[in-house]
Amino acid sequence: MVQILLVDDEPMMLDLLQLYLEPHGFHCLKAVSGEEALNLLSLHKPNLVVLDVMMPGMDGWTVCRDIRQRSAVPILMLTARGETEDLVKGLGIGADDYLTKPFEEEELVARLNALLRRSGMSCVLETAGLVYSRDSFTLTYRKEPIRLTPKEFALLGKLMSEPDRVFSRDSLLGHVWGWNTETEGRTVDSHVRNLREKIRRSGFPIDDHLLTVRGVGYKWNPRGDGYM
Repeated sequence: MVQILLVDDEPMMLDLLQLYLEPHGFHCLKAVSGEEALNLLSLHKPNLVVLDVMMPGMDGWTVCRDIRQRSAVPILMLTARGETEDLVKGLGIGADDYLTKPFEEEELVARLNALLRRSGMSCVLETAGLVYSRDSFTLTYRKEPIRLTPKEFALLGKLMSEPDRVFSRDSLLGHVWGWNTETEGRTVDSHVRNLREKIRRSGFPIDDHLLTVRGVGYKWNPRGDGYM
């Protein structure tokens, strides 16, 4: 799963961006200030940054410059302004793309996926004919679609994107439901159970790939040998 850092001083805007992006397989980290953004960047090393320009204190231009001094992570800048000089300034200090508010959800997702492709990060994951596409929000087996809920899709994407890594239930809750969620670990179990059932019906040998690590959590085994 792609980890994306959202930076805006308006919590409602952060919540809206998260609402847009999480169904498309993005895990969202949220920062309400430049200082918090730089701290999260160091701790989590996200794959993308969406950065608002107009923030009190450390504005988006300053944050962008500081990020560029320490990371090559793709940056999409958001602003209510539409002047050409702002576009030029943003690109000149290291931003990779620029989007003016208000914007459509589809355009935001398309631009972020384009940045991922340009950075060399694949938007498609594949195991033995099971194809997970973040771009099109689809899961197929032998070209036949498998319908998942947004949370099931995000959960599978996280597991497939880091094969052989064991995720605890708490870790999966944080990545998929958010680190401040009050949801319990049993919710992960029920989503994994539903995932297995839906994918099993397609004919894919899901029980050889989506493994339970007893007492810990779950992992994705791309080899399909069923071993831990």
